[in-house]
Amino acid sequence: MAVVEKGKVCVTGAGGFLASWVVDLLLSKDYFVHGTVRDPGTFPSSPSNLSDLYLIGELIRFEFVAHLRVCDTRSQWAKLRFADDSLVVYQILASGFVCYSEKYSHLKKLEKAGDKLKLFKADLLDYGSLQAAISGCSGVFHVASPVPPSSVPNPEVEVMAPAVEGTRNVLKACVEANVKRVVYVSSAAALIMNPVWSKNQVLDESCWSDLEFCRKTENWYCASKTQAESEAFEFAKRTGIDLVSICPTMVFGPVLQQHTVNASTLALAKLLKEGFESRENQVRLVVDVRDVAGALLLVYEKAEAEGRYICVAHKVKEQDLVEKLKSLYPNYNYPKRFVEVEERATMSSEKLQKLGWSFRPLEETLVDSVESYRKAKIVD
Repeated sequence: MAVVEKGKVCVTGAGGFLASWVVDLLLSKDYFVHGTVRDPGTFPSSPSNLSDLYLIGELIRFEFVAHLRVCDTRSQWAKLRFADDSLVVYQILASGFVCYSEKYSHLKKLEKAGDKLKLFKADLLDYGSLQAAISGCSGVFHVASPVPPSSVPNPEVEVMAPAVEGTRNVLKACVEANVKRVVYVSSAAALIMNPVWSKNQVLDESCWSDLEFCRKTENWYCASKTQAESEAFEFAKRTGIDLVSICPTMVFGPVLQQHTVNASTLALAKLLKEGFESRENQVRLVVDVRDVAGALLLVYEKAEAEGRYICVAHKVKEQDLVEKLKSLYPNYNYPKRFVEVEERATMSSEKLQKLGWSFRPLEETLVDSVESYRKAKIVD
């Protein structure tokens, strides 16, 4: 890509944790943004059948939706009022419960969103819906990807297909639309899961997770990211499309979305409030969500960007991370003790930094994270 065009770009999964920050950054740089979401529709002002539906069991806020059980599924809408008196309305779908009226409201509130952001209903497995969203765009940021819970009944359908076939569909639509560059969000998970890596080995962009090892150990997120990214580069080689990937490590930082919580945010929130009796003192490779968004824009705009880029800012043991949080916020329910474990392979962002990427201090990330969690009622 010789010269970047500040025209129209598409961001898949626009309502997610990272993608929301990507949309915000693009809008601030005067790009016009097409964002794909599962359903951008509006909520009817007076649903007629709210009283027909009764809820049993317990909804644990910010955990997986499996905690919600419904004894009358004839109704289309469920109205849930949380202890903090916030109101969320969910649409009942065959696949589960999706917050319909408020899930993407944060995107419409972004500065410059009014005339520069358009949301498209799209599904990664629905090629036609992706075509509509990508048409007319000069660049695409493919951020959408499933992050499974620890146990997945049908991983090929629930995880692998959306990641692998979904990425293939995005790339096909990009070729058809003559997109100039695609930036794909992969993960450090596509590098780290390999039994041949030695202790303290520093991984670079030439390193890949072992797909069969990921499958054998049922690490479906690693498997999906590894296969999707490797096949994406094979597709790019065959078709000539300009593809660059970013592989972030654990992503912390403030949340823009108020009605869903991603896995890494939940992990940090649990360190604040769960009061674990014991935790493994693992090394955490951490990066701020805003710095990942910056990396995505950097590799999109830099003509010389090519191939893969690892995106990591800080290497910190979990106990040190907790001690830093304690010094800033002493009144939370932190883990009581830590057990030392063998260190694993680590990785470096040297290639990305040579391109011009920089990152903020860890303390800034932690403070901004916790303050946003408080605002969103993720923690008290």
